[in-house]
Amino acid sequence: MPEDTDTSTDRWNPIRTNGRWSEHLRTHGTVLLIVAITELIGTQTFPLGPGQVVLLPMLFAVVIGILISYSVLGRYLEPLREVVSKDVSKISSPLLIVALMPLGVKYGTLVAPSFNDLISAGPAFLLQELGNLGTIFLALPLALFLGLKREAIGSAVSIAREPTLGVVTDKYGIDSPEGRGVLGTYITGTVLGTIFFGLLGGFAPATGLHPLALSMACGMGSASMMTACSSSLAEATTSVPKDQVLSFAATSNLLTGITGLYVVIFVGLPLINALYGFLTSKLGGEN
Repeated sequence: MPEDTDTSTDRWNPIRTNGRWSEHLRTHGTVLLIVAITELIGTQTFPLGPGQVVLLPMLFAVVIGILISYSVLGRYLEPLREVVSKDVSKISSPLLIVALMPLGVKYGTLVAPSFNDLISAGPAFLLQELGNLGTIFLALPLALFLGLKREAIGSAVSIAREPTLGVVTDKYGIDSPEGRGVLGTYITGTVLGTIFFGLLGGFAPATGLHPLALSMACGMGSASMMTACSSSLAEATTSVPKDQVLSFAATSNLLTGITGLYVVIFVGLPLINALYGFLTSKLGGEN
């Protein structure tokens, strides 16, 4: 067999894969270094008004990861670009889902011991997604005020995680104004959402709301955001066991991913389209 057609072993050769193994080593080495640094920093808590802000190692890791990425500091620091290259950034994105799988299993083990408490919550888990519709009435007028047109429909219909992204892009197309809007909210949530919800979870007990209601609010359909929010909330509250806070958040997150899809399809999109038409007619803008 000619040499150029024998690929039975070359496919596993790191040299023939353009240094793929070295990219993976740099990726995992960078992550290990970030973990070591953030664990040394530890959990930082400080008072703010009537509540307190809880900064977990996970939040520091997100910030450091953003700063050393290829598209941020790597654009200006050549030595950093050599370590955290564009290929490293591409490898890291799909590995995030893999890294969250053990965390999902851990949260799953917390659900069973709290099963009776979860059942006692009644229909609250199933109906909480309807509360997301309040975002439409707040975000849509603000988006129109900022100058958005039909992009506002995609950006304001929901928190725009994967189910909403799929629904909007399937209905309108990724290149449509609505598709650009939902993609913009999705990317913003991916970059800043974990930091925002981590801070929000630590400060939320100052509202005086029941910790279990707050933990349910942490489950907005994103594993990373839910983790940051519920972990900070569990650290900041003392009236409810930490495991119970985490189990309520995990269950809420799962059900939000299921019910949220149908709420967006049958309620969210018709509502926001009707409200968009009403507001643009009153404001005299383009429909």
